[in-house]
Amino acid sequence: MNQQDKNPVKHIRNFSIIAHIDHGKSTLADRLMEHTQTVSSREMKEQLLDDMDLERERGITIKSHPVTLQYTSKAGELYELNLIDTPGHVDFTYEVSRSLAACEGALLVVDATQGLQAQSLANVYLAMERDIEIIPVLNKADLPAADPEKVKQQIEDILAIDTSETILCSAKTGMGIDDLLEQIVQKIPPPPVSSKDAPLRALVFDSHYDSYRGVQCYIRVVEGSVRCGSKVEFIATGKRFEVQDLGIFCPREKSLKELGPGSVGYIVGNLKQTKDVKIGDTLTIDSTLRAKVGPVAPLAGFREIFPAVYAGIYPVDSNDFSLLKDALERLQLNDPALSIEQESSHTLGFGMRGGFLGLLHLEITFERLSREYDLDIITTSPSVIYKMQLASGEEVEISNPAHYPDPTQISFIQEPWVKAHVYTPSDYLGAVMNLSMDKRGELMKTETMPLERLVLTYHFPLGEIITDFSDRLKSITQGYASFDYQVDHYSKADIIKLEIRVNDEPVDAFSSLVHRSKAERRGRALCDKLKDVIPPQLFKVPIQAAVGGKILARENIRALSKDVTAKCYGGDISRKRKLWEKQKKGKKKMKEIGKVTIPQQAFMEVLKIQDN
Repeated sequence: MNQQDKNPVKHIRNFSIIAHIDHGKSTLADRLMEHTQTVSSREMKEQLLDDMDLERERGITIKSHPVTLQYTSKAGELYELNLIDTPGHVDFTYEVSRSLAACEGALLVVDATQGLQAQSLANVYLAMERDIEIIPVLNKADLPAADPEKVKQQIEDILAIDTSETILCSAKTGMGIDDLLEQIVQKIPPPPVSSKDAPLRALVFDSHYDSYRGVQCYIRVVEGSVRCGSKVEFIATGKRFEVQDLGIFCPREKSLKELGPGSVGYIVGNLKQTKDVKIGDTLTIDSTLRAKVGPVAPLAGFREIFPAVYAGIYPVDSNDFSLLKDALERLQLNDPALSIEQESSHTLGFGMRGGFLGLLHLEITFERLSREYDLDIITTSPSVIYKMQLASGEEVEISNPAHYPDPTQISFIQEPWVKAHVYTPSDYLGAVMNLSMDKRGELMKTETMPLERLVLTYHFPLGEIITDFSDRLKSITQGYASFDYQVDHYSKADIIKLEIRVNDEPVDAFSSLVHRSKAERRGRALCDKLKDVIPPQLFKVPIQAAVGGKILARENIRALSKDVTAKCYGGDISRKRKLWEKQKKGKKKMKEIGKVTIPQQAFMEVLKIQDN
């Protein structure tokens, strides 16, 4: 008996868990698997679905993870629950939106001690756009600091969601999990009824590359069914292949003979090229079969995502460029929010220009390339897209400081601004406003929320908040504040190119486009940091920050000294002077021909520099 025979469509429930970061999504997923006996107690471990080392180390979810649960309700009926655990950080919103496309419902998990926060709202609005059922869940309700009634009122006031049947639970102790499972089967609607004999239509909502089996696609079957041996085709890419294996996640892969309407699972075929698969594509029957049954309409895919932050990625060894390119293409298959294109640098050689949704997205990509593909790489300073109106009337978009045109040819420059919502306890209002002013923010309005919290609506230049704004916001509010943003408009700004020179040689990787008011402060911070992370050479190395021909800041790395007069015991001082003079000439010559090797750590440290 296959999976579909055991669970007709009316007994299938597809849902995601959405929440702000650290509100307990992954722990709740652990308890749901435990209570449905999907995983034995021997195999159970914390954050089981977070299978990347990076996810465990940082305590965050980076990738969405599907898992199929078998649950017998109190009425004695067997249900198939397809759960997708989603990330909570603003940089991975695209993961959440794709997961919601495969669901009919979502669990909105809110920390009962902190209430609604930025990403909670952002994710709820994504769910509301899809018009799916939202079940509010108050997690950590067993903690002394929890205030469920105020948080319920907050949800009703801000989101207009009925909280009269809200589940109070503790993902850590298991309190309320049985009641939550009952609500899932009662409140979340089943997938739309579809005949198994209808032509196959399945949404590809994720994929990853397996070095042994090729591309593995995660699909949600909307109509028809797919079996092992079926000949299928992607509508957008036109790639045809035969299904070699399919199944569900429990949470490890479990092969089945068939996936029917409403099911969420994976398929494997002869897909060796990453370009064969496009996230959001529709999987259907082979074109020769479609000729008999008529045309099959593609499913609505996903909105195209546009990167907010750009940075160059270069191999330390230029011979590894082809490996870097292949690795990024495979990562792009697993992470469609990543955009890549080839570029070259006078200093660093051939590399790739990557587009990311935020600085955390960039850091995670860097770490994955280093760990999963064993590559030694360096990254350039992150930048955003600036629009430049040239004197000739031409408008160009620039994200790479190396492409900055001659300043005399520029009429004006526009920078991207974002609309941001900052959620903070009222006690920290002054500190948050000072930080926002430092980031050139413009306060639009202030709203009061329950639990003595405020919502500040700001306009910020995107280039000011992509680096350290989130970390500093958490620091000054002891971790209680949060924010989310979306690109709003472009506005004229006095943007200049800040160039960093090491031993009088410009280093493209450290150059950046900054606002003129921040150039000197940024230049001093960069020089000061590089002085500490670049090892001493046998000659003095100057580090300079320059705008055009003007030097804004300078630091010197002292030369490694050797006491050439150590063997001179007594005698005339002229002997020592002669040796010192000889050493001085040698160092001068060495400086002329010497080359400063910048360690990989220096490139990563520059990303973490705070302007303050």
